[in-house]
Amino acid sequence: MTRTRIAAAFAAAALIGLTGCGANPGAANNAGDDFPKKGKSIELIVSFSSGGAVDTAARLVQPILEKELGTNVEVVNKPGAGGQIGYTQLTSAKADGYTIGATGSPSVVVSPLDPARGAKYTRDSFQPLGRQVIDPTVIAVQPDSQYTTLKELLDAAKAEPKSMTASTTGLQTGEHFALAQLQETTGAEFAPVHFSEGASQATTAFLGKHVDILVANVSDVTDLSKQGKARVLGVMTAERAPSLPDVPTFKESGYDVEAGTVRGYSAPAGLPDAVATKLEAAIQKAIEDPTVVQKMEDLGLQTSYLSGKDYQEFWASQEEDFKKVLPLVQKAD
Repeated sequence: MTRTRIAAAFAAAALIGLTGCGANPGAANNAGDDFPKKGKSIELIVSFSSGGAVDTAARLVQPILEKELGTNVEVVNKPGAGGQIGYTQLTSAKADGYTIGATGSPSVVVSPLDPARGAKYTRDSFQPLGRQVIDPTVIAVQPDSQYTTLKELLDAAKAEPKSMTASTTGLQTGEHFALAQLQETTGAEFAPVHFSEGASQATTAFLGKHVDILVANVSDVTDLSKQGKARVLGVMTAERAPSLPDVPTFKESGYDVEAGTVRGYSAPAGLPDAVATKLEAAIQKAIEDPTVVQKMEDLGLQTSYLSGKDYQEFWASQEEDFKKVLPLVQKAD
């Protein structure tokens, strides 16, 4: 079954995260001494709007990168098309180390696999520098919703297909895949509404009651739940999220669904070895910095570092898995 393949891929991601922590990209102290040149800034492209989890993580690592690299690192938001606009700009940049970007799957993995998307890049257009986190998917309703359990919500969505709207952060993103998995596994069918600028846009729509259901990541809803602005009904992972201890997993509720977003950092392919080594070392320092790790935990995220090489291998394995499940989202709408 396709849903078991994608669940296995997500479970494998978590396992790799555990075994990959503490890996060392093998940076040599003197490698890339002429990079970056004095006074020349590095641009860190975020392919989604400000305020979402991708943007927040990038701004957390930014000051550490500046300290390690000895130059300014500017976070630049390039939202749209479910990340495709930013990924296009990243891969079109010169491979000299002065342009890097936040990359998240499924979006970065899947967009070049569907010819209809017209992506100008492939997996080989990116040079992975390091993985940071795995962020499980959740489903939430308004705090005053009539639905108090996951079963109640899914039963209603089965009884009246597409009667409720549900947010995604764009076509063929993690939330879109999650909705397709839900439909395949449970028969519950929601009407997806794609907010291609990212999680902050989707959350704003949910808070304004323009969509019925918020499909998001743990990091997007932790504060909303604490503030009483959303009722989270389930987490799509094997174990409960530490930041949402009272929210059952889908499996606890009787549904075999696991999904989430994997995030890291990449550069355009073809970096000089010395530059790649220096960037990877700085990114590892930033991701594993105790303050950054703690702030990520405050968002409900467990740091899951992988070196550039291991992140590249993980990315390749994801590509093979998502090729098999892409039809789920292509037929979902």
